[in-house]
Amino acid sequence: MKTKSLLISTFALTALCGGALFAAEGPKVGAPAPGFSLTDSHGRTHSLGEYKGKYVVLEWFNPGCPFVQKHYKSENMQKLQKEFTGKEVAWLTIDSSAPGEQGHLSPAEANQQMNDWKMNSTALLLDPTGKVGHEYGATNTPHMFVINPKGDLIYTGAIDNRPTAKVGDIPGATNYVQAALDEAMAGKAVATPTSRAYGCGIKYSD
Repeated sequence: MKTKSLLISTFALTALCGGALFAAEGPKVGAPAPGFSLTDSHGRTHSLGEYKGKYVVLEWFNPGCPFVQKHYKSENMQKLQKEFTGKEVAWLTIDSSAPGEQGHLSPAEANQQMNDWKMNSTALLLDPTGKVGHEYGATNTPHMFVINPKGDLIYTGAIDNRPTAKVGDIPGATNYVQAALDEAMAGKAVATPTSRAYGCGIKYSD
């Protein structure tokens, strides 16, 4: 009954957020990650190609989403960002919310958000047209992707195996992103290369 209640509450919260538990078609694990170029909150342009030779994490972001807030207000996301950027991983947070939609941030608002939450990502990239989000098949916030130094996708899906907005579920969760990076950086195969993304639906313009 507990599991059933958890699933019901998760579906209800996700529906309230306009989210989806099942990822749309996107690039396959093992295939080259789609190239892109986006401007960050400071006006600097970042291309995926400039990070070739490094591991890259892509994190889809909406500060108004309860599932995103779970990982930021607990500082779980910031700790992961700090740990892996300290190992020369490029961590790119991406906001694909359209203008006028929840989660859309102007450059100034994005900088304020980074300061307020003490974010440790390499950059907060703005994708208001949703072009990059669509290319990756990103459906939720947070939706996570890990790319290896060759530029190939090695993980796509949820941040962890606890699809709730409860902070208390973080300590007992398996963090798929952390596991994928730890395994790959140790020369091992990624044990869980895909999972179902969960969270709020990305507020695309189309």
